Parts: sequence; structure tokens; C-alpha cells
Amino acid sequence: MIGMRINALHRPDAWLPTLAAMGPMLAELARDPDSGFLGYRMTLGWRGPVLVQYWRSVEDVYRYATDRGARHRPAWTAFNRRARRIPGAVGVWHETYQVARAESVYVDVPVQGLAAATGVRQVTSRLDRAAARLAG
Repeated sequence: MIGMRINALHRPDAWLPTLAAMGPMLAELARDPDSGFLGYRMTLGWRGPVLVQYWRSVEDVYRYATDRGARHRPAWTAFNRRARRIPGAVGVWHETYQVARAESVYVDVPVQGLAAATGVRQVTSRLDRAAARLAG
């Protein structure tokens, strides 16, 4: 999960560049199937966006974050420069989870979230219980 929080609404010079940097990074990742990026889901709150990102592995996340040829490094450098110049105006955060097994159930809604990133499996009589679905 990754997000930003606008702390000073009256300082768009601090938070607008941070907000604008995410779109090009997501586009860059989506164009590169070898990146390990599987997809994302974004919600927008009144203080800023939150993205749930799906990756093949934590190592893929770290590789992208440290790749000097990718958009993340210059965006992170620019954010830190602005944060020193305008302290407290905008914050960023992220949480990383490694998930060994997961289940997503969708009934009468479009496929979204994890299933949109990784694929869908129909529930059959053999898989009609959560324990059976998670077992294999």
C-alpha cells in the first residue's frame, strides 16, 4: 500500500508535484511486464490517494524503487527536496506485506483488486468452501 497525505491544502506547490508523480510511475510499470508489477487499485480521500499495489514479489518492489533508470528515484529525490523546503506540507507512506495465500470472492460485482491483478477462478462444487479454495 502506498499513499500521500495533503497536510497543507494551501500549499499545492508542495503536494501537487507529489500527486502528479504517481501516474507516470504506474504507466511505466504497466508497460513493463518484467517489472513484477501486477496491477493496482486506487481510492481517493479528501486528503489524498491511497493505492493498493499488487506485485509478484517484494524483491520486484525493491528493484523498482532503487532502479536509477526508472521514474521512482528522481520522484523520490524531488519529494525529499520539497519536504525539506516546505516541511510538513505533504506526507507519503507505504506498507509492504508478503502474502502466502489469499482469497477473493466476488458475487455480482466486477472483478477487481487482487483477482483483477492475478486472475479469476470459478467456484465449483469442489471449491464451494473457503478452506478448499485456500488449500489449492
